[in-house]
Amino acid sequence: MHPCQTRRQWLKAAVAASLAAPSLLRGATSAPASTVAVAKCPDYGPDLVPTLDRMFDQLGGLGRIVKGKTVAAKINLTGSPTYRLGYYPCEDTHYTHPKVIGAVCYLMARAGARRIRLLESPWSTADAVEEYLLQANWEPRDILNSAPNVEFENTNFLGNAKKYTRLRVPHGGLMFPAFDLNHSYADCDVFVSLAKMKEHATAGVTLSMKNCFGITPATIYGTGAGFDEPSLLPKGGRTIVHSGSRQPSKSAPPELHPDSPRVDHYRVPRTVVDLVSARPIDLAVVEGIRTMTGGEGPWISGKLTAVRPGVIVAGTNCVNIDSVCMSVMGFDPLADRGTPPFEVCDSTLRLAEDVGLGTRDLTRIEVVGTPIGQARFDFAALRRTT
Repeated sequence: MHPCQTRRQWLKAAVAASLAAPSLLRGATSAPASTVAVAKCPDYGPDLVPTLDRMFDQLGGLGRIVKGKTVAAKINLTGSPTYRLGYYPCEDTHYTHPKVIGAVCYLMARAGARRIRLLESPWSTADAVEEYLLQANWEPRDILNSAPNVEFENTNFLGNAKKYTRLRVPHGGLMFPAFDLNHSYADCDVFVSLAKMKEHATAGVTLSMKNCFGITPATIYGTGAGFDEPSLLPKGGRTIVHSGSRQPSKSAPPELHPDSPRVDHYRVPRTVVDLVSARPIDLAVVEGIRTMTGGEGPWISGKLTAVRPGVIVAGTNCVNIDSVCMSVMGFDPLADRGTPPFEVCDSTLRLAEDVGLGTRDLTRIEVVGTPIGQARFDFAALRRTT
């Protein structure tokens, strides 16, 4: 039993899981497997573009995914730019690096992408993403000029649309049956997750799937969300999803099980699975050239260390790619609650596999490029020594 759960809450969750078991088992046994590319890349210099280009070729070519299409790419800018690990810039520890963002944009445009939208819901702000990047000492024009027709949109609020778009969860949902999101997540032909390779205090790891937790607008799912309608501006983080302290704005679908545990270790992994089911990831790039160990950002308590694994992982199935990433990080992708890195939470990978999104069994996943053993940077070992 989770220490934050009452016995009654635990029993209700167990009963719900047992009732769903037959369908979940079918999902696990038939979960798809696809190719995942792994590459060593020591820095963000001249080798970055050719490395990514080679990886996309190993996946069957970028053109087959993006040619003639509008691409939406979710980047990871978690936490305020004022949060830093020592003197390290954010991109060296917990933000997707701007050179990786620019390189992927360049390659997608070269492969024929018609339009590229870079999306993020910067924490507690309705400012343009460009303004947020300036606070991190980035030059937004470097990214905007990396390819034709590149634009940013802050998806934390309504943005350039008259209403939010409702995306439904095909399997019915573990936490929510549907989500009201910024239009950009529907007004695209291809959805890309550009993530950072990190551990996570609430979800164990944050990779291609957990990166999508941030697509929920705080105007509906945040602390200051309106009760009847979305607020005009976002206020506070996504505490509605984290803690379940209240329901989203009444204009959006409420959660399915309001009597389920009110703890983020239970809620976040399930919400992530619902989100990547409602808005499937067509391509994921997880960069771990430089990152950090011990958590997802400098605000996490404990021993945090800036590190240089020098690795990139890419693929077209989010569960497959996150499974390979976990192995590269020194963790077992088949691990579940009680086993690192899921000591206090459920495995998002297992939950996603259970609903049929993809397999986490490495024996079924074709890994191309650098073998996992040669790319491994043992986050798990650093946990044991800190």
